[in-house]
Amino acid sequence: MNAIVALCHFCELHGPRTLFCTEVLHSPLPQGASSGDISGQNEQAEEEEGGIQMSSRIRSHSPAEGASADSSSPGPKKSDMCEGCRSLAGGHPGYVSHDKETSIKYVSHQHPNHPQLFSIVRQACVRSLSCEVCPGREGPIFFGDEQHGFVFSHTFFIKDSLARGFQRWYSIITIMMDRIYLINSWPFLLGKIRGIIDELQGKALKVFEAEQYGCPQRAQRMNTAFTPFLHQRNGNAARSLTSLTNDENLWACLHTSFAWLLKACGSRLTEKLLEGAPTEDTLVQMEKLADLKEESEGWDGSEEEEKPSSQTDVVEGQELSKCSPETSLMPDCNSWNVAHRRLSVFRSLRHMRQVLGASAFRMLAWHVLMGNQVIWKARDMDLVQSAFDVLRTMLPVGCVRIIPYSEQYEEAYRCNFLGLSPHVQIPSHILSSEFAVLVEVRAATRSSLYPTLFDDEQSLNKYEFVVTSGSPVAADRVGPTILNKIEAALTNQNLSVDVVDQCLVCLKEEWMNKVKVLFKFTKVDSRPKEDTQKLLSILGAAEEDNVKLLKFWMTGLSKTYKSHLMSTVRSPTSSESRN
Repeated sequence: MNAIVALCHFCELHGPRTLFCTEVLHSPLPQGASSGDISGQNEQAEEEEGGIQMSSRIRSHSPAEGASADSSSPGPKKSDMCEGCRSLAGGHPGYVSHDKETSIKYVSHQHPNHPQLFSIVRQACVRSLSCEVCPGREGPIFFGDEQHGFVFSHTFFIKDSLARGFQRWYSIITIMMDRIYLINSWPFLLGKIRGIIDELQGKALKVFEAEQYGCPQRAQRMNTAFTPFLHQRNGNAARSLTSLTNDENLWACLHTSFAWLLKACGSRLTEKLLEGAPTEDTLVQMEKLADLKEESEGWDGSEEEEKPSSQTDVVEGQELSKCSPETSLMPDCNSWNVAHRRLSVFRSLRHMRQVLGASAFRMLAWHVLMGNQVIWKARDMDLVQSAFDVLRTMLPVGCVRIIPYSEQYEEAYRCNFLGLSPHVQIPSHILSSEFAVLVEVRAATRSSLYPTLFDDEQSLNKYEFVVTSGSPVAADRVGPTILNKIEAALTNQNLSVDVVDQCLVCLKEEWMNKVKVLFKFTKVDSRPKEDTQKLLSILGAAEEDNVKLLKFWMTGLSKTYKSHLMSTVRSPTSSESRN
């Protein structure tokens, strides 16, 4: 993360001062030079400090403030500093950590060496300890601008028995040029910086209590005659932070904490390059996650307890099942969330087609693509869930409504994938309906019903799969175009499973684009049926099955796309252009 983390202090003699800062250095090696050559040479190289491009000389270390004889050093003069304003001793080289994975250096010293960065850190330090403070003077706050950077500041007090009010004022600031990134990192920075502050305050409190126990300062000050405060202070009043915490390794620990903070904060948020516009599946998934998050925030514990235990909840594209405690077929309701299932599962569409047979698979796939209800009856819940996971890949995410396992039949408007226990009675009108297909998983009458395809596939040999439907014509139909292409990809043994999956993604996107055109043409523009038939012919979807598929897939369009089209139609500019 291109940022600077600094510890600041409000000195009673010199005002706000920067005590310690850690910055990020991106310093590529010059061509033909090794790291050992660089440490002993002053070669010119491009560096990036805190996100600002600059040209500076590469040094083996960063000189401590006041230790350099260079008159151009941006830090204050040594005479303008007291013990409380200084962190590293004179001649201290500072601290450097190397990240071998990213070739990044984390450098800590009292002030940045670059004058522009020194000015930015100095201004942020002054503002964090003067005007930009939260109520109570202790806590986090955000401020900044495009010119001087944006700052996350957390002010706090450190106990000091010799200070006025028995405490000194400090702040830890994080400076970045990226406002959005810094705001998104607020919760992370707040928690980690708060941990650093708690550790500093805990160490200082132990020293303070020990000093007060040995020589109480409050009674001594009350018995002292009134004199101006600055004149009664002794030389030890402006003590350093190492003295207040009794930790000689304080600055090394702070360097480690600040370097880790910069690396961890930069790793938790990453940019992802999207090639082209997001797909409809991506938009629908984002909408569903937002809805689920909103619902979970709106529910409290009492409302969840009041829900009947026998109810089965359905979320489009996801599934939530609840089981009754007396059933012995569902010993663990959380088994649906297990990532690695048992061996008696379907692994791909090609695997399912080989197990069910070509004709039975085509009938099942036809019902899936048409949006009819697909019912599986089996004792093995993992088998049913794996079947649904495989079959749902043929549909857009918005068209998937699953109840993975239920002890009673659920209507088709609630789900198009339904898993049932073997003893559940299905209504007769559903069994005879052309809008439903039933897959019954029975115990095999022979040891092997189909040739074993893989070594670990013996578990599926104990099952017999019977696919029935009230529409016997479905298996004989030409079927939708996408079904024929899917079967052609599955039967092509030259294509691996991964390639078939990518073909399926491309086919779904192709037909979702046709769905978008049809939706705008019929629902938004309200064109007559004659024009719609011409459009379907142009799209290559004039057949009956293709039209039914397009109408069903239309229900899977994202709300974002629909609202965008509606808002475009309602705008005056679009109405004028159409007229």
